[in-house]
Amino acid sequence: MNPTNSGELGKHAAAAGQSVDERARRMIRGIGARLTGPRSRVLAELLRAGEALTHLDLQRRVERDAEPIDRVTLYRVLDWLADSGLAHRVAGPDRVFRFSVHSTAVPHGHFRCTRCERMYCMQGDSEFERSVRRMLPPGFTGERVEVTVSGLCADCGVAH
Repeated sequence: MNPTNSGELGKHAAAAGQSVDERARRMIRGIGARLTGPRSRVLAELLRAGEALTHLDLQRRVERDAEPIDRVTLYRVLDWLADSGLAHRVAGPDRVFRFSVHSTAVPHGHFRCTRCERMYCMQGDSEFERSVRRMLPPGFTGERVEVTVSGLCADCGVAH
């Protein structure tokens, strides 16, 4: 399992002649939802991010060089993105939710850096899913996976 880099998604979209902002709008319209400015701004920022972001991290990024977004609106947008399947949320050891657009449909784990506290999604695959399902007691059905591996990320490991 390798941590995903959502910044790579933005690069692929741009390479295909589509900006990250356009991709966010297309994703929202693609599920038949109403397109709003806050929804597209937040989703676009999640697509640009290379890690799972907290509410505060997202607010700072979304408001950089743009008009402010109300804190409650941001919470509602993040809940909507997670409920609609366009993003997912995971609680860190500090009990703060972090949001990402990656691996929303595939069971996967997360990597949390113990030094910088950043959290990354790890790519899941069918073997990972089968392994998790084998661990469940008979008669249990897993709906989502919340496995977290702790250690040093590549940046902090080099600095170590």
